[in-house]
Amino acid sequence: MDTIQKRILEEVADLHAVPEGAYNIRANGQSAGRRSTANIEITSKTEASGINIRIKDGTKKQSVHIPVVLSESGLKETVYNDFYIGEDCDVVIVAGCGIHNCGSQDSEHDGIHRFYVGKNSRVRYVEKHYGEGDGQGKRILNPGTEVYMQENSSMEMEMVQIRGVDSTERVTTAELAAGARLVVKERLMTHGSQTAISKYRVDLNGAGSSADVVSRSVARDDSFQKFDACIAGNAPCQGHTECDSIIMDRGRILAVPSLEANDTDAALIHEAAIGKIAGEQLVKLMTLGLTEAEAEEQIINGFLR
Repeated sequence: MDTIQKRILEEVADLHAVPEGAYNIRANGQSAGRRSTANIEITSKTEASGINIRIKDGTKKQSVHIPVVLSESGLKETVYNDFYIGEDCDVVIVAGCGIHNCGSQDSEHDGIHRFYVGKNSRVRYVEKHYGEGDGQGKRILNPGTEVYMQENSSMEMEMVQIRGVDSTERVTTAELAAGARLVVKERLMTHGSQTAISKYRVDLNGAGSSADVVSRSVARDDSFQKFDACIAGNAPCQGHTECDSIIMDRGRILAVPSLEANDTDAALIHEAAIGKIAGEQLVKLMTLGLTEAEAEEQIINGFLR
């Protein structure tokens, strides 16, 4: 990998060297490195572009890194990655994609991830998106995520996109069995004329299942965001979805939280709040010696942390 690709890898996966444990690194549509371990096997798909990741029952305190880097203008790809997580596991999965585009053609990566989470397993999933480059070509990322959770499993998903991506449409669906728990934490910032659409659909199918889907976002300049989240309670369950956004300049934000209660014991809540930075917050920080621009950045960084 060249210097640009290595720097992008640091941005999306916090990798400064070859990671410990299992990993698959993809650069410009080709494999740039792979390693399986005794408990985690990574193999290439034969019917489509992508990989299968199989994690054995009882695997604890192990990680998988599967970052993608694009530095070739005009490259467009769709990749399918399937995760088969056994029972009684406790693992961390780090994904993400970074695009460096200095050319005139659009570069696009569409990653379709499917998670099959076994009984009593715990998964933490981190997905970061990043874009850079001074070319006229766009940096486009369209992730699709499907989650199928068995009894008493739990999954925490951290979805982060802070800068540089011109267009993204994130579609996430989940189906939860009895006792399963899903937590989604989305952090997003758009600027320029960027667009970002996030769609979530969570079906709480088993008794005692629960979901918490929370998005924090900032829309700057002329950018546009849409947050569309639906939680369906199909059994005695608990669900919560929340959109909390800061709007600046000429930005636009559309929040569409919705609930479907199909069981009398489904307890569901949705919240949405959109507003500008409070003037008193700016004044307080400026009295400490910060400029208005510096105060805004401090507030935004704290909000998206």
